[in-house]
Amino acid sequence: MLMPILRFSLVFALALTAACDERFPAELFDSRTPRERYEDGLRDAGLAGAALARDWLGAAERALADAPPVSLPHVEDGYLDPAAPVAFAWRFEARRGQEVTAGIDWRGSPPALVFIEIWRVKEDSSLDRVAAADSGSSTLVYEPRRSGEYVIRIQPELMRGGRFRITLRAAPTLAFPVQGGTNDDIGSLYGVPRDGGRRRHQGIDVFARRGTPALAAGAAMVVRVEEDRLGGLVVWLRDRRGNSLYYAHLDTQLVREGDAVEAGDTVGLVGNTGNARRTPAHLHFSVYRRGEGPLDPYWFVARTPARPIPVAVDTAALGRWARTRSETALLAAPDARAPRRLTLERHSALQLTGAAGGWYRVRLPGGESGYLRASAVQEPAAAIGRIVLEQPAELARRPAAPPHDVLDPGSVVAILARSERGWLVRTESGTTGWITLSPAVSRAD
Repeated sequence: MLMPILRFSLVFALALTAACDERFPAELFDSRTPRERYEDGLRDAGLAGAALARDWLGAAERALADAPPVSLPHVEDGYLDPAAPVAFAWRFEARRGQEVTAGIDWRGSPPALVFIEIWRVKEDSSLDRVAAADSGSSTLVYEPRRSGEYVIRIQPELMRGGRFRITLRAAPTLAFPVQGGTNDDIGSLYGVPRDGGRRRHQGIDVFARRGTPALAAGAAMVVRVEEDRLGGLVVWLRDRRGNSLYYAHLDTQLVREGDAVEAGDTVGLVGNTGNARRTPAHLHFSVYRRGEGPLDPYWFVARTPARPIPVAVDTAALGRWARTRSETALLAAPDARAPRRLTLERHSALQLTGAAGGWYRVRLPGGESGYLRASAVQEPAAAIGRIVLEQPAELARRPAAPPHDVLDPGSVVAILARSERGWLVRTESGTTGWITLSPAVSRAD
């Protein structure tokens, strides 16, 4: 039974390599993403319609649709089964002014190609791809142009996989503009009403003692040093990203027009000049972008949690089949407040595919996925019953897979877990596999 699969794998690998190699010299001028080039290689090789390729494409679409919502930073261990085309995805919030980083650490030899992509969730809930990692890269860095929901998806090339750890982070793109300051020192946010609602606050106010250094938030050029009625003593910087950074109400200006500054250099001292004379000393800080006007500077400088919740379950079990200890809820995310996707009966079969905090990410035999607390899961070492085969039964390595053995009538097998797709069983010789429910079996006890 394995020979047709092995022959297909060899033909697939040779055909796809040839198709991709023909285009390699033009890749430098190719605007397609690595995944688009790979999919075109499948079509050019005549393999796009093959069942394995269709399953691979379908897994990618399901991952986007089922992406669990997580808060950044997030770390998760996972297992991508080379024999069963799968993909992983996560949904998260990101803000304009932040830098999102996704890094994959492979436990062992990494696949030759891993496709990492970020999608923006639009107002109509459709997805728009906004970033893709370079071919062969295990890291993707992206600066959102809009605040909102995003989805990141990872998928290895066909017939590749393995164990990995992914870390998702969101960090500010600028340094904090007041020496020793923290998020708690920000006392007035962007957009709050001013002058009885006649205008809106176009920045944030960072409160600090008079004379505290106001710092360059990034490598920049000093473009203006002046005094006006509203801002008092002000400094304008233009950074390397094209942002104009505005420092107002300074007590002292310590730079001159044309100076080049690096992140952390002092540009002035905090005060309350201009229209802030009746308020405590603070820095008014704004970010402007040509053609866009003022932007909310909070997420450009706000510090985010540095450490994600660590993985606290047995990751050696990833990739194995397990079962539920009792009736339990399959949740949409590794969070007790997450929506319930399904209610699983006792001894329901599931595959452990990921681990986050104290949760397992699982996939059911029918393809549904979600999270269960580790305490709700057990490995099926002990049998929960036995059956005697009345007719020959096919044994497969996983649900809906081609059989790799045939069990004779009269064989006794131990039931390890159950599902609507079949039973996970262990034969008298110790082999574990799946048999489909049918009149061919009857309970022995």
